[in-house]
Amino acid sequence: MEDTERAQFEGNPDWMSRLPEELLDVPLWNLALPGSCRTTGSHDSMSFCLDVSSPVLRSQSCLLRLTDWLLPCCTRRCVYRWATTQQSVLIYQCDLGIRFLDLRIARKPTGGSKLFFAHGIYTVMTVKEALYELAGWLDAHPKEIVIVSCSHFESLSDEDHANLMKFILLLFSGKLCLPQETPTVRSCWSKGQQVIVFYDNQEMPHPKLWSRIPYWYADSPDPKKVIAYLEERQHQGRPAGFYVTGLNLTEDIPYVFLHPFQNMRKLTLSSLSLLLRWAGEQLPGPKGVNVMCCDFVGMSEFCSLVIKLNYKLVGGARGRLAASSSEAKISAN
Repeated sequence: MEDTERAQFEGNPDWMSRLPEELLDVPLWNLALPGSCRTTGSHDSMSFCLDVSSPVLRSQSCLLRLTDWLLPCCTRRCVYRWATTQQSVLIYQCDLGIRFLDLRIARKPTGGSKLFFAHGIYTVMTVKEALYELAGWLDAHPKEIVIVSCSHFESLSDEDHANLMKFILLLFSGKLCLPQETPTVRSCWSKGQQVIVFYDNQEMPHPKLWSRIPYWYADSPDPKKVIAYLEERQHQGRPAGFYVTGLNLTEDIPYVFLHPFQNMRKLTLSSLSLLLRWAGEQLPGPKGVNVMCCDFVGMSEFCSLVIKLNYKLVGGARGRLAASSSEAKISAN
């Protein structure tokens, strides 16, 4: 990574600790929180460490898996170019201001009992290594609160799920915010809570882990279609609790073949100005945005822009937004 790009990760490591007093009692689902992207088939906070030597995921299309079997070198390098949506380890994303991390978890065919991340192909870094890193960052920033979404779970067994949940509960222990609570910055500070974990496996729910977080995702490479989709969803009304607005673009196989000299980075950067302009016009709150996600978060003012949205609420925010918390209780469903 170039020094100029790395320097951008110095920006907002402790922004929650500097929020105005009026915002400390607002439910976290009524604040604007920067996140690194997730979609059903494309984007992942851990895509910076994809392993180009690994096979494509079993959940990929038959055509892609056949191409991988016939021409593995070409296929995997192509997948790598389009699946890489972030450029740094988790702690640098957190230093930049990211407070929502999407972790798509998978078991490699030849990875033994270790769990990795997946995004078209598998990662080099294991789940435990990444979460240990995050735990260390939280210790160094005791007033910051991070939301972690664990999803996808490619090829995991019931035993894998049980072991992973046990590891998460032990690692974060007293730092976990429970799904029965209405978290605010102040309430989390008072209890030493720093982590909200969404675990998207309905067959094995756990009382200390939150269930699936809604994600608004347009599934399009066209930024105008992404914005139109998000505005239509807003018109229908937002979820009562945490939810994600995805500013991410998504390619499909035909798009990749028609754009052989492009990659996800070029596609995203060519559309960022339009997407960020729309994001800057948003308002947090019971009828507004909550988590906002984007790709390549270190290459624009995205994090600072989303953080600044919260300051639109200053002035009468406590009475208006804190009162809405009773209407936004999160169920375990």
